[in-house]
Amino acid sequence: MKALILAAGLGTRLCPITDNIPKPLVVLGDQPLLWYHLESLRKNGVTEVLINTHYLPEMINGFVADYNNNHQDIKVFTTHEKELLGSAGTLKKNIDFFKDEQDFFVTYGDNLTTIDYDKILDFHVKNNTLATIASYHEKHPESKGIIIHDKNKKIIKFIEKPSNEEIVSNQANGGVYVLNSKIFSYLDKIDSSVIDFGKDLFPLVLNSNGDMFTYEMDEFLLDIGTIENYELAQEKIKELKF
Repeated sequence: MKALILAAGLGTRLCPITDNIPKPLVVLGDQPLLWYHLESLRKNGVTEVLINTHYLPEMINGFVADYNNNHQDIKVFTTHEKELLGSAGTLKKNIDFFKDEQDFFVTYGDNLTTIDYDKILDFHVKNNTLATIASYHEKHPESKGIIIHDKNKKIIKFIEKPSNEEIVSNQANGGVYVLNSKIFSYLDKIDSSVIDFGKDLFPLVLNSNGDMFTYEMDEFLLDIGTIENYELAQEKIKELKF
């Protein structure tokens, strides 16, 4: 099993913490955030991980080299983006990394989560779907990607950062996906150098009658992209198990 960790953001909301360190390497407890992602994936059977980089890539490369030296059951690779490609644009660029995989994970590197990757994969396979999106209940849905689904968890509509009039759900995109390799046929239809999952790819899949389901999380999830949430994460990390 393979995974993509999206880690190329500038982390501007975390300044001044990220003035001299990329967001994936901010320390929580006694480890960088990226370490928790890799440990969760490794313990759930993922053997190869690709991480995209942009801001201060040499620091992430150094961390990855050390991690690889200390773990024999997983191999981590990086891919540098001189110009940001967007979340789904990164996936399209790296199709060769995933070409032999039927299904694979994508996770956003600025979240701290204890999601059970085995459980979301089982849900994905059971529903025989093109894409499974982890979701959670969000108090401020206007700032997120909002999911509307039927009683079977099949997604009917996906709205990225909805207007007040469009908010008909507080079920939000959790930034963890299981994707089937058929997703690349949809990416090929988007003629752009920058492609986003929420703005571009997911609406295209739904408009083309492609099946997507949502896995409603009961595990912990926190976007640490703000100073407030980073400080909260420092408290929560004491209680979480990885």
